[in-house]
Amino acid sequence: MVDWAAIESKWRERWRGTEVAHADASREKRFITVAYPYPNSPQHIGHGRTYTLADVHARFERMRGRNVLFPMAFHYTGTPILGMAERIESGDEGLISGLVDLYGVPRERIPEFADPVKIARYFHEEIRSGMVEMGYSIDWSGEFTTIDPAYKKFIAWQVRLLRERGVIVQGSHPVGWCPRDSNPVSQHDTRGDVEPDFVEYTIVRLALEGGRILPAATMRPETVYGVTNAWVNPDMEYARVRVAGAEWLVAPECISKLSHLDAGPVESTGTSVRGADLVGLTARVPGVDRDVRVLPATFVRADVGTGAVMSVPAHAPYDCAALEDLRRAGGEAGEIARSIRPVQIIQTEGRGEDPAGELVAAAGVASQGDERLEGLTKDLYAAEYYGGTMLPGTGSLAGMPAREAKEAAAEWLAGEQRGPPEAMYEFSNAPIFCRCGTACVVHVLSNQWFIDYSSAEWKALARRALGALEVVPPEMRPEFEHVFGWLRERACARQTGLGTALPWDGGWTVESLSDSV
Repeated sequence: MVDWAAIESKWRERWRGTEVAHADASREKRFITVAYPYPNSPQHIGHGRTYTLADVHARFERMRGRNVLFPMAFHYTGTPILGMAERIESGDEGLISGLVDLYGVPRERIPEFADPVKIARYFHEEIRSGMVEMGYSIDWSGEFTTIDPAYKKFIAWQVRLLRERGVIVQGSHPVGWCPRDSNPVSQHDTRGDVEPDFVEYTIVRLALEGGRILPAATMRPETVYGVTNAWVNPDMEYARVRVAGAEWLVAPECISKLSHLDAGPVESTGTSVRGADLVGLTARVPGVDRDVRVLPATFVRADVGTGAVMSVPAHAPYDCAALEDLRRAGGEAGEIARSIRPVQIIQTEGRGEDPAGELVAAAGVASQGDERLEGLTKDLYAAEYYGGTMLPGTGSLAGMPAREAKEAAAEWLAGEQRGPPEAMYEFSNAPIFCRCGTACVVHVLSNQWFIDYSSAEWKALARRALGALEVVPPEMRPEFEHVFGWLRERACARQTGLGTALPWDGGWTVESLSDSV
């Protein structure tokens, strides 16, 4: 019988005893790099795939006679290890049991783990020994960690250079946020390595009688010219809160979101009004000077946006279906609904004068509760965003591509409504939890340092570089192009965690993903 383990051990030791993995400057160069492992746990099957792919490529290049540098490092910086240390110090038995029973950490070593660096060192050695056992052809002579003095000097140089080039800026921007740690969070800081992804809603302040505001949250501000009515959920309670000097009516779940906008205090009056009591009221749409009526809709959710929705039935399948439901009903709301006609404001090739209505009818949608409405909405929104043109009757937006009109409309509405809050934000992939266990929120952070990936000049430079890059497999190239398109400002500093101090502002530490790229 073949002793495969003995053969493996033999060749592993032979490889270790040679300098096959050491770089040789006399030949054509090839540099192989891969994301540094984060040493807060042992390596798992995902590490095996990641580093095996890199090792196969390194060996292939060496077989072609090239001088290959394939180094390895360990990513100590960030908050996850710090969070683990704090939980261990507080006696978190769930975490301690996992370390002992699942990861095999000797219980007598657990007290050391109140020091985050000791956690990192322990798993650093475990991961390293696993890589050696796997036989990876890594040049260990250049091994380092992201808290080594030399590496921190490199990061300080890097961020200084980015600032000199004008792509590190300070300002107010939305970030994923841990309320407990009072710090921004990114993928590296969340349970399950979930990258916080959020959407921006423009707040459209619908003015009711008596100076009250019914704020509607929309992802399509360019459709404000097509508003025919407003929606509230008749079964919901709407909290009465003071925002920006006026009384706003919002879903209770919205109050916390508003408080994270850095737009002044949100003061609860302790009272509320039922959605059914708002039905039939008249609301003025800002900027377009149009009065519309408030109508009931059960698709309106308390946990999405503000709890109120502006209705654009020509371009929103949910609005179209909800109006049809009301038209079949009796009472005042049904009478109002029967008087409403869709207002087309976007022309898209292949679509008629009532794009949403045509989709809803073709699909045979029975009511606003039909699950197919979500897919129809996404399809229509995408078609109009990428191929739509604003029609006459849309003011300064007329003739614009819909994708450009969206941003222009948000800016125009901000001017019309005079003062914050102009927008609000929500996670599109909620719920998200910090590694400390706290539910994260979207928070507008002031005086935060950001890398400004929205720079048009920088995006153009990146696209030129991508054009000169060989991407394997080639079908991955559109993924890069897609990211270049949507990437905007990203927080690059935090106030807790291991890492490199921001050279010009010592109260901040370079964010963990900004110091490893």
